[in-house]
Amino acid sequence: MKLKLKIWRQKNKDAKGQFENYTIEANSHMSFLEMLDVLNEELIAKKEEPVAFEHDCREGICGTCSMVIDGQPHGPWEGTTTCQLHMRHYKDGDTIVVEPFRAKAFPVIKDLVVDRSAFDRIIEAGGFISVNTGQAQDANAIPIERDVALAAFDAATCIGCGACVAACPNASAMLFTSAKVSHLAMLPQGEVEAKQRVLNMVKQMDREGFGRCSNITACEAECPKGISIENIARMNREYLSASIGSDKSM
Repeated sequence: MKLKLKIWRQKNKDAKGQFENYTIEANSHMSFLEMLDVLNEELIAKKEEPVAFEHDCREGICGTCSMVIDGQPHGPWEGTTTCQLHMRHYKDGDTIVVEPFRAKAFPVIKDLVVDRSAFDRIIEAGGFISVNTGQAQDANAIPIERDVALAAFDAATCIGCGACVAACPNASAMLFTSAKVSHLAMLPQGEVEAKQRVLNMVKQMDREGFGRCSNITACEAECPKGISIENIARMNREYLSASIGSDKSM
């Protein structure tokens, strides 16, 4: 099938970008990234600059294939990363608009590639458990209620792709940050550092320039892993509790 592609091209973060038009013959069995691979092979054969885009596992696990397709992060399929989107979803003659995630905290590096290291710095601020000596206990040595364990695991499935930021009109990172806070806050291993963790991570999130959450819930709708906004409510409670405790200790 023949497709028309309208792809954002931008040499670097300081350059002025623009959409470029391409036409390509695609097989319905191709994944979206395979289709872009074919386009790049054609561009290279013509001695033209290939389209820069990120990818790694191509199995919907790592989240690096982040891009906005026809106005939706990761494309039109619900619960799907870009690499798991297949061309059978499209019809002959369709026009597909492809652009990078748009957020102040995610500056464009080149074409469809953005710098998402802001997420790394949020994790570095507190998204971990400190173990100063010895090894971790066996998993079944610490009894945890099944519902709590499942909720913690659901939060931990966040792959940090940034679709929540791209979907939010405020470019908020609340869903990502709350997922990272929640999966540790619900487990006994994370209780020791819980208060300092949420204070540090929220502070770093604000420092990175992400917008405020206004409960539009587009983040949950576009998240490829179905992370619930219940995590945002949980993080708000954790933050309020930690803030009150911090004020009393001052």
